[in-house]
Amino acid sequence: MSSINYQTLSFEYKRCAEQDAAAADAARHPVIVVGAGPVGLATAIDLAQHGVRVVLVDDDCSLATGSRAICFSKRSLDIFDRLGCGDRMVDKGISWNVGKVFLQNELVYTFNLLPEAGHHRPAFINLQQYYVEGFLLERAQALPNIDIRWKSKVVGLQQHGEPGSANASVTLTIETPDGEYPLCGRYVVAADGSRSPVRNMMGLDSKGRVFKDRFLIADVKMEAEFPSERWFWFDPPFHPNQSVLLHRQPDNVWRIDFQLGWDADPALEKTPERVLPRVRALLGPDVKFELEWVSVYTFSCLRMERFRHGNVLFVGDAAHLVSPFGARGANSGFQDAENVAWKLAMVLGGRAPDGLLDTYASEREYAADENIRNSTRSTDFITPKSPVSRTFRDAVLKLARKHSFARSLANSGRLSVPAVLHDSALNTADHDSFEGKMVPGASCVDAPVALHGAPAWLLAQLGDAFTGVLFCGKNSLDAARLRTLKTLQTGAIPLKLVIVTPHGVGDIAHELSDTVVLEDAEGLAASRYDAKPGTFYLIRPDQHVCARWRTLDAAHVDAALKRALCVEGVA
Repeated sequence: MSSINYQTLSFEYKRCAEQDAAAADAARHPVIVVGAGPVGLATAIDLAQHGVRVVLVDDDCSLATGSRAICFSKRSLDIFDRLGCGDRMVDKGISWNVGKVFLQNELVYTFNLLPEAGHHRPAFINLQQYYVEGFLLERAQALPNIDIRWKSKVVGLQQHGEPGSANASVTLTIETPDGEYPLCGRYVVAADGSRSPVRNMMGLDSKGRVFKDRFLIADVKMEAEFPSERWFWFDPPFHPNQSVLLHRQPDNVWRIDFQLGWDADPALEKTPERVLPRVRALLGPDVKFELEWVSVYTFSCLRMERFRHGNVLFVGDAAHLVSPFGARGANSGFQDAENVAWKLAMVLGGRAPDGLLDTYASEREYAADENIRNSTRSTDFITPKSPVSRTFRDAVLKLARKHSFARSLANSGRLSVPAVLHDSALNTADHDSFEGKMVPGASCVDAPVALHGAPAWLLAQLGDAFTGVLFCGKNSLDAARLRTLKTLQTGAIPLKLVIVTPHGVGDIAHELSDTVVLEDAEGLAASRYDAKPGTFYLIRPDQHVCARWRTLDAAHVDAALKRALCVEGVA
């Protein structure tokens, strides 16, 4: 465990080469990322791991103040694993799968977000945002092709050249303690938050809905008997006619959200005189506690119409904003980051046309709409705006005590799950019969496997490159399949290969170099992927399924790869 106080860290401003060179001689960097928050850092790390040089600029010189985003989903943990800092996140975070919903003081129902065994990561961890930023920053600092520039504020932006052409670029004007300088990049990723200066200086906006309610966040340090679960109260006796959410964080800190109503005075509600009695009413008279951080927020569901504008791509809160119910903000931002990173790497590496980046926009716009839709439904249920809506909500909660059908209607915040990109132009539709959730467009699920006889996990072998996964039977890796796999390994777009064998088969791919052979130790990999002997999956660098077949065919795989890279000539 780290003893670093990430809340008090600050970083030095340093002059860079461009400040000592004439603007005409300035280098054109492959990618500039604006904003060193969690999503900007994740984007920069992902790009760097793909071999892309990145300049990361931020107008501040410190990490997040207060806990802010705290709930990080299993999908985000899978992404953190691929970025090289998953263990640190999970070791420090509070893992949880179970939530409870109360009406007044009576338990309505309990839910488990990960009821089955055989997963490497929990459904969620709770971890203060400053830890997440700190761990990501330390990973970024360890990568030599990331240049982090603090106290570097973007105050101007100009695009050059025909969008999509190899000579197109973006010049940012960067304000520093030493004055301004021009910074030129082929692409810019704007990860500069909900107020996005980049978006504003381009004359763009976000549209949607602002909810007329206010919530108080109180981070409370205490020794408490509450379990590591998500507890949500509707109309509790200690805070009548409103709602309350309780979460545990590391360091004996508990997050409490109190609904206040639209007429609440934000400045007044943050004072100790108002906060302490609310916390005391929840905890009781004998619990010792102290306030660590307090904030009052109003929430919105907004998004930009388009996430790509020329050679500027928007990610995270700069592109879309949701209410906090369901933990969809930061988690969807990390999915933006991994989506845009591999596509930029393919374009910059000459393996895909610039048009591949249009699919970043279309895929993540679709995902943003799904998140906004679910977030809006949660917010409407939690904060009904009419007597009829309130009557319906209370009736649902009362029915949910005894009837399972009503529990699907009770909505204390549908928690974040990754969007299934059903209609992505990069998918190859199924022509064979499959069952289960691993459809083209879905993010891959994990399963326990064995690697060289030692326990391992399937997802650890996927990602960062296009990967082919062949599920073998005991005698299904014949000479013809070996020749096909060798062809795929050495093609114009070489595949990383993973072979999954049944328990007890052993290494049957000794004739294939650079191939990972996994033993399906518990049969869960084949079950979760509905795999029979000979089933072949094509996985994108961001661990999304883009095609699958019952029989391996090199021509089919080649066509699917071209489709997934927007290469011309694919019908």
